[in-house]
Amino acid sequence: TMPKEPALLRQNILDTTAAILACGIDPKKCFLFRQSLVPEHAELAWILGCLTNVPRLLRLPQWKMKRASQNSEGTVGLLTYPVLQAADILLYKSTRVPVGEDQVLHLELAQDIAQHFNKKYGEFFPVPKAILSKL
Repeated sequence: TMPKEPALLRQNILDTTAAILACGIDPKKCFLFRQSLVPEHAELAWILGCLTNVPRLLRLPQWKMKRASQNSEGTVGLLTYPVLQAADILLYKSTRVPVGEDQVLHLELAQDIAQHFNKKYGEFFPVPKAILSKL
């Protein structure tokens, strides 16, 4: 949600990919792709954003904390990031999502959005459940 220099962003993507591969992820056994090259993520985020009310997003603690650290000038990208996260989860019809404690409320938002969408348009998205990571 913070602006990045294009050259630095490209290098970070390459570095992250190298780190993932160095950890032993086998690209022959899993899909490794650059999310920003899949337009459906942003398209679904737009659709889901049209079903999500602003007061719900304003109550998320991550919004409150990051906005405070940005001198009360939180961006729309920061506010709507949890909707993009929901789109990332729902696009692939995920049923189980590994999350840390700090992301439980964002997953609950994804669950609520899925339920709201399904009620309005018919059963389409499974309602994802959290797999809490133990750090």
